[in-house]
Amino acid sequence: MNPNVKACVAYIAGIAISGKSSSSVYDYSQGKHIGISGSVSATQANVYDYDRGCHVQGHIGNLYDYGVGAHIQLKINGTQFSGYDYDSGTHFSGNVSGSNISMYANGHSSYSI
Repeated sequence: MNPNVKACVAYIAGIAISGKSSSSVYDYSQGKHIGISGSVSATQANVYDYDRGCHVQGHIGNLYDYGVGAHIQLKINGTQFSGYDYDSGTHFSGNVSGSNISMYANGHSSYSI
């Protein structure tokens, strides 16, 4: 799964679950902040990834990443989330605790909003 796609999914899940607002996500595996802005609700997302210069938007259950040109399935259940990245053919899962997001897809990744 593309590292920035993972970061965008973590950002969207983190905002949708926590209700917090943020203009970036810190990706511990890449060791950097990734600027992301836009709107995220419990049902919709429309965000812009400044690192890649592309939008990720759609219904939370069926997002579209314009950077890789593929859909992302995202399911949220309480503080947990899971889904499927159609670009890489990768299943993922994770959880949100406050501002911290743990995500499992091709190994463990940690994020902070």
